[in-house]
Amino acid sequence: MSNGFLSQEEIDSLLNGGPSSNEQPVNEEKPKQDLLTDIEKDLLGEIGNISMGSASTALSQVTNQPVNITTPVVSITNFRELSKNFEVPNIVLEVKYVSGITGKNILVMKSTDAAVIASLMMGGDGKPMTTELSEIEISAVQEAMNQMIGSAATSMATMFAREVNISPPVSQTWTEDTIPESQDIGEDEELVQVSFSLTIGTLVDSSIMQLLPVQTAKKIVSIMMGEEEKEEAAVAKAAPTPAPAPQTQRAEVNNSPQPTNYDFTSKPIEEPKRQPVNVNEVSFEPLPTNQPVMRPAPDNIDLILDVPLEISVVLGRTKKSIKDILALGNGSLIELDRLADEPVEILINGKKIANGEVVVVDENFGVRVTSVISGEERIRSLR
Repeated sequence: MSNGFLSQEEIDSLLNGGPSSNEQPVNEEKPKQDLLTDIEKDLLGEIGNISMGSASTALSQVTNQPVNITTPVVSITNFRELSKNFEVPNIVLEVKYVSGITGKNILVMKSTDAAVIASLMMGGDGKPMTTELSEIEISAVQEAMNQMIGSAATSMATMFAREVNISPPVSQTWTEDTIPESQDIGEDEELVQVSFSLTIGTLVDSSIMQLLPVQTAKKIVSIMMGEEEKEEAAVAKAAPTPAPAPQTQRAEVNNSPQPTNYDFTSKPIEEPKRQPVNVNEVSFEPLPTNQPVMRPAPDNIDLILDVPLEISVVLGRTKKSIKDILALGNGSLIELDRLADEPVEILINGKKIANGEVVVVDENFGVRVTSVISGEERIRSLR
């Protein structure tokens, strides 16, 4: 206002309902806590609990220790906030979903826990002297995390009733001076953080976390709630139907002065002459009489199925004189008539029925059957 009169701009502002000087600008940015509802958080936590349960089984197999991953906590964060609040250094493993789901999955593990896993995988006692990992130890931990995230993807495929494939993982080390780099995720982009408690025997009592873009988390929720098909149907219905291509009509001009008469009288179709076919009787060669005939098992074979048979394995044989036998003692060597890589004989009640190779099963010796002798040889051995 100047000289007691309103300017044209002030008059237009009053007529259009413009904001007064005392009003504060409204921040339209959505709060973080409103990005996911409580139901969506609970559902993501339950999915993470099931999938990481499979991941704990994979980790237990490579470390030979009982592993427990439970108690998921879902929150919203970003890389910049994590670098301030989460303990570093860490091992970060990132994979992309190739089919079944769109988006990424990032698994973060503390370096102190990774050092214990590397020690166990390399035959140690799980009590490393330092948390600084060598290249070989980092590769071992990355392979363990790869097995974990692969098992988690398999578990998700079972829950979603669809095939879920992931790309080869990309790993990196997260230190105090660096923030994890991702081609599609910025430092300030909102992420869904699912944190779990991690225990490995009595060696580790820590935490591990999974990071998902908000769009990926929403996609997982829509699949589990059965809303994905509705969304796809709505998108397909809203898509404009392409107009049919205009058809060009062709005008046919008949320059003949008189109409043409056509004869539509049907004529019989003459069948082609067939050549006579010679039919001969089939003759078979007589069966040889010197081959054994394998008869079907009798109907009452069940009566003898519980009869015990003695199974023995022959590593080899040799002949020794009484003088040589009496000279045997602790540490004596007996050379057999069989090479080291030759198959051993498997006997049933003293009769040879198969060949095999010696294996070790749970600190016990066993024999893997490599070939079963033919019916003729089996009958000959039983005589």
